Amino acid sequence: MTSLPRRVKSQSKALISEDDELSPFLNSSSESEEEEEEWEPKSKVAKRPQLTKKNVAKPKKPAAPRSAVARKKVKKVAIKEELDVSLPIAPAEDNRVQLLKHKEENVGTELKTLNQMPVVPKKMETNSFQGTNVKSSESDEKPSTSAPIAGNQVKHEKSEEDFAFDEPPFKKIKSTTSPEGKPVKNLGGNKVKEEFEMNWDIVQVLSERTNVEPWVCANLIRLFQEENTIPFIARYRKELINNLEADALREVQQTLEELRSVAKKTHTMIQKLKKEGKLSGCLFTALLNCRTFEELDHVSAPYKTGSKGTKAQRAKQLGLEPAALSLLQNPMELNLFSYIRPNVKGLANIQEVEAGVQHILADIFAKDKDTLDFIRKLCQQRYICIQSALAKVSSKNGNEKDIDKFQLYHEFSCNIKNIQHHQILAINRGENLKILTVKVNIPDGVKNEFCWWCVNERWRPKQFLKPELMRILRNSVEDAYKRLIYPLLCREFRSKLTSDAEKESVMMFGRNLRQLLLTSPVRGRTLMGVDPGYKHGCKLAIISPTSQILHTDIVYLHSGQGFREAEKIKRLLQQFNCSTVVIGNGTACRETEAYFADLIMKKYFAPLDVVYCIVSEAGASIYSVSPEASKEMPDLDPNLRSAVSIARRVQDPLAELVKIEPKHIGVGMYQHDVSQTLLKATLDSVVEECVSFVGVDINICSEILLRHIAGLNANRARNIIEWREKNGPFINREQLKEVKGLGPKTFQQCAGFIRFNQEYIKTFCSKKTQIGSQALLTKAGAQATSEKQGKKKSKPTSSSSQQPNPLDQTCIHPESYNIAMRFLSFIGGNPNDIGKSDMQQKVNAVIQKEGLEETAKRLNTTVHTLQLIIDGLTQPEGFDIRTDFDKPDFKRSIVCFEDLSVGTVLTGKVENATPFGVFVDIGVGKAGLIPVRNITEAKLSKVKKRRSLGLGPGERVEVKVLNVDIPRLRITLDLIRVL
Repeated sequence: MTSLPRRVKSQSKALISEDDELSPFLNSSSESEEEEEEWEPKSKVAKRPQLTKKNVAKPKKPAAPRSAVARKKVKKVAIKEELDVSLPIAPAEDNRVQLLKHKEENVGTELKTLNQMPVVPKKMETNSFQGTNVKSSESDEKPSTSAPIAGNQVKHEKSEEDFAFDEPPFKKIKSTTSPEGKPVKNLGGNKVKEEFEMNWDIVQVLSERTNVEPWVCANLIRLFQEENTIPFIARYRKELINNLEADALREVQQTLEELRSVAKKTHTMIQKLKKEGKLSGCLFTALLNCRTFEELDHVSAPYKTGSKGTKAQRAKQLGLEPAALSLLQNPMELNLFSYIRPNVKGLANIQEVEAGVQHILADIFAKDKDTLDFIRKLCQQRYICIQSALAKVSSKNGNEKDIDKFQLYHEFSCNIKNIQHHQILAINRGENLKILTVKVNIPDGVKNEFCWWCVNERWRPKQFLKPELMRILRNSVEDAYKRLIYPLLCREFRSKLTSDAEKESVMMFGRNLRQLLLTSPVRGRTLMGVDPGYKHGCKLAIISPTSQILHTDIVYLHSGQGFREAEKIKRLLQQFNCSTVVIGNGTACRETEAYFADLIMKKYFAPLDVVYCIVSEAGASIYSVSPEASKEMPDLDPNLRSAVSIARRVQDPLAELVKIEPKHIGVGMYQHDVSQTLLKATLDSVVEECVSFVGVDINICSEILLRHIAGLNANRARNIIEWREKNGPFINREQLKEVKGLGPKTFQQCAGFIRFNQEYIKTFCSKKTQIGSQALLTKAGAQATSEKQGKKKSKPTSSSSQQPNPLDQTCIHPESYNIAMRFLSFIGGNPNDIGKSDMQQKVNAVIQKEGLEETAKRLNTTVHTLQLIIDGLTQPEGFDIRTDFDKPDFKRSIVCFEDLSVGTVLTGKVENATPFGVFVDIGVGKAGLIPVRNITEAKLSKVKKRRSLGLGPGERVEVKVLNVDIPRLRITLDLIRVL
């Protein structure tokens, strides 16, 4: 039978001799280590030793009576206790959410769901809930068939309330949170129990790395553990996260995953080293202190299998470790000549013995936490620069074109505190292509001060040193710095700079993608999409205002047949009353644009007033041959599908762009150089955020769009569509619970982002009431027959779920419907007046009289929730957040590259944004660059200042030409204003 690891109390025991020798290094560990005993690996016992009654009856520290009672009630393996009774809340807020307080009270109830877990025998059960847990490599939370030997020394814990028991992955209903209750303001509950315990507090480290308050970090860890999505947290849990934006939440989530990965890898390494018998007490402590992968690699590198071992390890194998430790502890009794063995390599003479001792000391210094902390702090105060130069090999036999790309970095030097993210990525790319050589330059002053501090402070011997021993100590410190610490620092600096640059690149891609997805849709127009081409012609697709394909065709505009094809285009435009042409920006785009601009200028399409716009066709070709496109347009040639996609990108950018993998949309920077896993996770999260915040009409949206709603996935979206096809349109949000696979948690996450068009539902309901009772009887008979045939019963439907709810057309979450109805009765409003001017007046009158905070108190809720309810009630029907964003730039004429001159004022559309500037399409075939220094706050509109997004794709700007470099095809622009 398997059982989970337990925390077992143990008295302090003397360390074995090896740990006595290493005691000075253990004292230098973090504060959390000072309270724990050292751990020594021992061989596992095949059979579990019976625990004596003495251990069971060990006196307990005083603990909260409630949790003690809860432990007695437990019949099966206990789950991990929650971080605290409730989430810590900001002191200034009148908060509303009391997260899962009832969980701790109802532990026994929840545990009944854990039928898959083995039952714990009574004897062991009593002991396993004494509030202790073995602090060793057993703590990786995997079931173990052998118990730790009673002689093992374990970590002492402060109080029983902090103890965590191992929790297997199991599904529990987490949506029963009482989100409207008055939360306990608990600022002391920032301690979080993690699966893999380390010597650092995950909340504190997360707060330091993300610059987010610790109480917010603790809340976010809890919310993410409960599988809440970022859109749900950002909109409906504002008071728990201090009103953070989705981007900040994403950064916290990614940093949290990184820290957990470090902890997991550390415990895997501990298990491995223990199994190989290499795990000493000081190594165990050093591993648990690691906060980054670089630190972990530095500490564990000498112990990896297959390694021939470090110089220090070889010296230890020769028996020189006692001599090295004696030099620090008791140098008066040290005699190095006694270690000479003429026939042994490495001990043949006094020089080899001294070198061996020096290597051991250097290894000790380089792995000491205080020593590393000192040198890192010293580097923060000094000028550390990163330098790049043209590699000698590449200058001889490299591609001249590639070398010229990195001209800026042939002789480059910059302080690591001031270097820009795009510069780091450029240097890294140059280094990977073997065009550049890169090094980190740490001044000699750092080395001198560090060596003095080591010899006179940190590693000062306890007794007087003879001159020859002092020389060995100085040499050891210099050797440690040059051979071990300096390379480690260089790796750390490069790794941190690269990591930060990659994250910024990914975040920039995410911001650009969001701006592109939220481009305002062009409703109510019939559009002609044009996918330009030379040899194979330009593909045309005409689509209706409701995205239906009306006509597709191919015209050959650039092979001498332009005049004849113009007649066909004119006939098509007039036949379908289409006055808007959308041209893809791929091959032959400028020639096609010139063709249409020329016809428009000649008024060839009269009486139609035709305009055109250029749209990015990035990803259209990939989408046109995808399974989704084949399913959606089975009878169309793939080349014509791309023309349809180009037209739909203007009509409804969000609905069309979600069909394409985000990385193919091409609005990033160095996207192929960054972590593809991080890039995909971030971009998918941004798409989910955009689709959720815009919302979807459940009765008309596509399966592809639906799967990007928070809480849903491909299977759940397919189940919703199948339910809709089988049962007709959804009447209200409650009906979503009838769909297979939509449990309480999924419903909680997605419900607020799903909309219901009330007019459509009323029409449907009125038709439904006309259906005779015969049809209902037939349906009942069919259901009875299917049950007899052994089919599973569908989820029960309640009569209330058949009634439309006016609140379902708003952004108000079903968990707040009760408060919304109380607020409506308070202001004397009618639910059927939602979105009308009458409702706006009533809400404004009450809020002006009572005030927002006073009204929230009266309704026993929070200001954030009330504001969301007010927004939902007053926003007009069919409100779309994208109306605040920019529409495509429609044009009638064109400017050539050669026509540009310094001082020309133009309007254009932002194509891409990067940390060094913004690229603007001004209609000349090549985007111009507005350097970041020319984008000042005064030039941005007030709306932009409030949104604090800077400039992003899709925005229309007025610019002035500063410089035109025709040979290099570069245009430098100055921003005049945002249109």
